[in-house]
Formats: sequence, structure tokens, C-alpha cells
Amino acid sequence: MQDIRKIKNDIRSSMKDYRRSLDERTKSRLDIAILERLTALEAYKSAHTVLPYVSIELEVDTYGIIKKALEDGKRVACPRCVDGTRNMEFYYIDDVSQLSPGSFSVPEPSPDKARLVTDFDTGLCIVPGLAFDYSGFRLGYGKGYYDRFFSQFGGTKIGICYSECVKKRLPHGFYDKPVDILVTDLFVKHNTERQQ
Repeated sequence: MQDIRKIKNDIRSSMKDYRRSLDERTKSRLDIAILERLTALEAYKSAHTVLPYVSIELEVDTYGIIKKALEDGKRVACPRCVDGTRNMEFYYIDDVSQLSPGSFSVPEPSPDKARLVTDFDTGLCIVPGLAFDYSGFRLGYGKGYYDRFFSQFGGTKIGICYSECVKKRLPHGFYDKPVDILVTDLFVKHNTERQQ
């Protein structure tokens, strides 16, 4: 029986290679297509609060999503890793200028300049992943931050991913939670009846 950790690491490596192969123009085109599909969703239109991750080089760009959500009058909160733990906190921001390099060199809101989110009963969480499958399960970087956060989040989880990084089935554990909606550059896949 093959080691599940090796399988996951092989998929991670393959997905990173694909993303590195994208030239700037192609990546921008794919990012815009995902932004347009995401913001056309009823789940996005009706959300008062959006919780996007802040993208780094190999990820689907979220700066456009953050700016659009702010323009649309939504409350936007971005994650910050809590030092010495595998937990995240989210802080409301008014502009991307409030983000600065934090854990793993990922831009984060400063607790001194932003307000902490304390209610996670509703909202729209935009979830990163190196790969997703058609059931909504994700393969992240292996740190477990989002898996822990999902245990307290009662809103809608939307995964965003390049269509080339979607697999038929990914290995996942009993406690892994799938996203409710998967948005790619080519299609949208709903995984619950809760959202339209």
C-alpha cells in the first residue's frame, strides 16, 4: 500500500510545476476568469462578509477579488497566522495597503491596524488549494490552518483553483471538510444544495 503522504507530496509537486509553467499573460487570463465566475455567484452577491486568503506567486490571484469585494461594499477580512500555533485569525481591512509580509512571507493584516473578526456563523470564505477534486476536497500545503478554521466556520466555503489542478479524486481523511462550491477558470461545481 502506497504511503498517502508520498501521494500528496507528488500531487503538490506536480501542481506547483504546472503553476510555475504559466506565463504571466496566461495566468492573468485564468485569474480574471475565476474572478468573474466567483463574483457572478449568488453566494457572493448575497454575502455581507468575504474572507479571502491573500495570494502569493503560485496561487490564484486574490488581490482582484479583495478589491472587487471592497468596491461592492462588502466587509473583507484576511487571515493572519497566530505565532506558535497552527491557527488563523481574520482581521477586517479597508484596503490592500493594510497588508504586510507575515508568516511564511505571506501578506497579512496587522492586529494593530485592523479589527479582529469574532463571529464566524456566516460569511463567504475563499479557500486556497494546490488542487481540488470534484467532491470539493482540497490539497493544501499540509499545514492544516484551514482545516482547523473550518471547525468554527458556519458560512459558505468556496475553493478557487485552475481547472488543470482539479482531480477526479484526492486522498482525504475522515475529518476533512469539502468546500461548498468550487470555482475554476472553466466551470463552477456546487457540492451542496444549500447554495444556488
